[in-house]
Amino acid sequence: MRNLVALGLVAFASIAHAQSKVGFGPYFSLGPTKSWIRESTTTLVLPPAPSPQKDRLALWAGMGTSAGDLIQALAVSFLSPAANCGAKTGQWCTWASTLQEGEQLGGKQVPASAGSLLTLHYKYNDSTAKYDQTVAINGTVVSSLSTTSGHAQGWGTAVECQDNACKGTVVAHQYLSTTIILDAADLTFGPTLALNEATSSGLTTGDNGKTWTVATINIGAHTFNL
Repeated sequence: MRNLVALGLVAFASIAHAQSKVGFGPYFSLGPTKSWIRESTTTLVLPPAPSPQKDRLALWAGMGTSAGDLIQALAVSFLSPAANCGAKTGQWCTWASTLQEGEQLGGKQVPASAGSLLTLHYKYNDSTAKYDQTVAINGTVVSSLSTTSGHAQGWGTAVECQDNACKGTVVAHQYLSTTIILDAADLTFGPTLALNEATSSGLTTGDNGKTWTVATINIGAHTFNL
């Protein structure tokens, strides 16, 4: 979804105090839907962090909402991972995150290693009218966040660079077992799929357009030279 990518530019930029460059690479993107997204889950297989690590490279899957929010969980490679989340060199920092009214809201930031399975789960809570967001590493929830964000309209992945990380290569990586559940069936949602330097095993629905699944999303390697 093109407006999701644009929101991502603002979202991650808001946690960077003085970025001079921002760029986007490959993506898998869906939306907007004529309904809205009640729930989504996907598992990112964390690739090796860029070497050497520079400020800042982010991988994320997110949802743009009717309120103008971006619900996104981040995996970020920093020049100094220890200073940001206590991570070791070569590790990522990951956390639940939402951009809301220009402010980056976030849960606990934790270290994550290459090869870890990072499960990102977003679900609308009818009792609170909020989206509950969790990030799990290898099945253990490590970060969470709940925000009043309207209704999600689109879903997509991103590879985002800032500043010094906008020169260098991001290795190929995968998202597994992606499921997106709409509030009501919408068969027009599937044809909104847009791919950039990415492929997938195929987007399918088994209930006439309410639940959409894709087993594997393959994000290609990408070299930034900005």
